[in-house]
Amino acid sequence: MATGDDVRRDVTEKAAKPIDLDQDLIAIATSQDQGAYQRVFHAIAPRLKTFLMVQGTIESIAEEILQETMLKVWQKARLFDGSKASASTWIYTIARNAKIDRFRKETRLVPDPNDPSYIPDSPETGEQSVTKKQESNHIKEAIATLPSDQLRIIMVSFYEEKSHTEISEELGIPLGTVKSRIRLAFGKIRNELKGVS
Repeated sequence: MATGDDVRRDVTEKAAKPIDLDQDLIAIATSQDQGAYQRVFHAIAPRLKTFLMVQGTIESIAEEILQETMLKVWQKARLFDGSKASASTWIYTIARNAKIDRFRKETRLVPDPNDPSYIPDSPETGEQSVTKKQESNHIKEAIATLPSDQLRIIMVSFYEEKSHTEISEELGIPLGTVKSRIRLAFGKIRNELKGVS
């Protein structure tokens, strides 16, 4: 029959025996050893919670991240590779990632269904359609009145979407001339459109 001294000695020996987290993770991975999991939990959980709180996580959230982390340890122990990192480093990495994931979820913007950009345009009325067609025709007529040198630059700039430098190189004219012709063309188009309205 065990005496009080025997029980104390047994508890002291178990407490003095170092915990091998790497071996415990392997035991969890290979045989879902609950004893190994309890040892890992008791060895890591208090330090992990403190680590999270020191980083500014409030206690209730630190608790939730801790629980999520330890659940992942149980579920993903098979992914642990002792040659790449120690067990504690691996577990702390899981906790850090869980904290980051939680932060991202909390800071993700939720779209506002009343945002005007989500409201479809109302269907175009017949009057709007006719007005748009007339405006388009007026612009085409105004462009057609441009001298050929200005018309060429406007066509290349806006329909072929080339930069002023590209137009200068393609047409073999100075960059200042390109800009000047575009400015003159816009002035002429503006004057033509004023006469229409």
